[in-house]
Amino acid sequence: MAIEPFETAKAQGFPTVRQQSVFIENRVGQLLRLTRLFDQTDIRIVAVSVVYSVDCAICRMILDDPDRAYEVLTDARFQVSEAELIVVRLPHGKRALLHTWAALLTAEINIHYTYPLLVHPGGSAAIAVVSDNMEEAIRILRERGFELLDHADLRDVRYD
Repeated sequence: MAIEPFETAKAQGFPTVRQQSVFIENRVGQLLRLTRLFDQTDIRIVAVSVVYSVDCAICRMILDDPDRAYEVLTDARFQVSEAELIVVRLPHGKRALLHTWAALLTAEINIHYTYPLLVHPGGSAAIAVVSDNMEEAIRILRERGFELLDHADLRDVRYD
């Protein structure tokens, strides 16, 4: 019996962004130690979220060069896992999140977590989103006119 390769959103041509999750000890200075790794490189942290627990923390990051960032992190002996997520450019206006969540709700898509980007690609705010059905989330957001970004969109953007 032949084994079929896994089909990922990336393989389907969907615009996804790689997130790197780094395990750090819950000790003073660990977050600074982690972010200083990139101070000596041209790799930029585009988005960050920290999930805290009593003994450790998970730092989720989107970096503008995920391949090189992975090397930097593993060379520094951090435990790293990677996942694909979607980045949605938010429409202008005070109801941007409302419209985004409503679009996903129409397809009964659950959002596992989300966090904002530190940069504004194309001058607009953007959020990273992980849902229970990434392919369907991409499809519905596109149908509703939302713009989805990939790593090429996140390179060379300024911090505002």
